[in-house]
Amino acid sequence: MMQTNQKRIALFGECMIELQGEAFGNMRQTFGGDTLNTAVYLARLTAGQGVQISYATGLGDDRFSDGMLSSWKHEGVDTSLVRRLPGRVPGLYTISVDAHGERAFTYWRDQAAVRSYFDLPLPLLTPLEDAAPGLAALYFSGISLAILSLAARERLFAVAHIVRQAGGSVVFDNNYRPRLWPDVLIARQAFEQAVAMSDIAFITLEDDQLLYSDASADLALSRALASKCPELVIKRGALSTLLKVGDAPVEEIATVRVPRVVDSTAAGDSFAGAYLASRLSGQGPKEAAVAGNRLAALVIQHKGAIIPPELMAGANV
Repeated sequence: MMQTNQKRIALFGECMIELQGEAFGNMRQTFGGDTLNTAVYLARLTAGQGVQISYATGLGDDRFSDGMLSSWKHEGVDTSLVRRLPGRVPGLYTISVDAHGERAFTYWRDQAAVRSYFDLPLPLLTPLEDAAPGLAALYFSGISLAILSLAARERLFAVAHIVRQAGGSVVFDNNYRPRLWPDVLIARQAFEQAVAMSDIAFITLEDDQLLYSDASADLALSRALASKCPELVIKRGALSTLLKVGDAPVEEIATVRVPRVVDSTAAGDSFAGAYLASRLSGQGPKEAAVAGNRLAALVIQHKGAIIPPELMAGANV
């Protein structure tokens, strides 16, 4: 259960410059990243409710970083946990979308500033570490883990432990991207550690099946349901969302059918934003999953990870 007596939610991860279009053709410049997408949707849905949504990442001192910070602030996202590293720049990726709304990515992110977020010698603390005792919740993803060195990953896990010790909640989304990991066994160990310390875990079943090389979705589902996470949310694309809360029976929450998928970017990220906004407002997991599916259905009918606010009518929680 998310605690609401404290009102600051921190999300840690990577946001990159995004170029949308075809190779050697016209491209539209924007930005995106899984945890940043969730932060924006969460900030929109909790506006005026006394909740501060803070994004923790690393950026450079370049104009692209300036533009990102300005845009995030305009969305109501607090940027005081961002570290700006002189001489560094954000990562970059290109995205193309086919006729069915499926995406193809190319990345340039090895030297992205966020990879050095925790590069401070102890006892010096990053802004996120300093804020940890006062957080109501900490959210991070499998991508957040993948971009960090082992030592930095352990510092992020230490932040999670501090949050829980102080009465806050830890939320993990299992976004798994094989290219970001040097070895699948290292990825499995990191993911298992993250789920074990989480109060809420979002599991995209397709990603989990890929991570463990399961022969079938049924095998992946059986293993996921064996998790001891108190609040487990299993996403299965267009199939119903599954909820496992404590020892209660698994519940199925129907997804929302749409006439056409335009762009599946941020379907899971927007789901997480709406789910967490609902839980913060006092609604139960079932109501939160309904809200998550409703917003994800809106998002995938439009281009881009972050749709204009006016298109979110009816998605309020």
